[in-house]
Amino acid sequence: MKTNVFLALMMTMSLSAQQTLQLEKNQESPKASLSEVSLLAGHWKGEAFGGMTEEIWSPPQGNSMMFVFRLMNDGEVTFYEIGHILQQNETLILQLKHFNGDLKGWEEKDETVDFKLVKIEDNKVYFEGMTIEKMDKDHVNFHVLVSESGKEREVIFRYERVKT
Repeated sequence: MKTNVFLALMMTMSLSAQQTLQLEKNQESPKASLSEVSLLAGHWKGEAFGGMTEEIWSPPQGNSMMFVFRLMNDGEVTFYEIGHILQQNETLILQLKHFNGDLKGWEEKDETVDFKLVKIEDNKVYFEGMTIEKMDKDHVNFHVLVSESGKEREVIFRYERVKT
């Protein structure tokens, strides 16, 4: 009985851990346009890392869609992100920077965390280490590969559109 439970747990973990992809060596990002990710435009709220998460995305304009993110724990900002999906050389790249709650940056001044486009399917956009999954028009999941203590794991951010 314990073996069956263990196997079922391992299968579930492996299924959920297969959401993010990487480009193969020498593989280039496919052609894509911002219209293929425009569903993100809007205000989103969810939960992750034991707190409340929030993202606000602009509509595509000027070859980019900008966004801001914040994580709140116990009524305090844990960290922010600011970034964009940029249309560049006929493909897309997601770039971001992290900031503490006091706006002190994590990355060096001229550095960004970059996620190159891997592929786009009907309801999923795969960037290296991050997959955006459209559940329906008001729900999206972000599957993000994070490194903690030298180990990588996927974190799921489940968002619901904020209706104004």
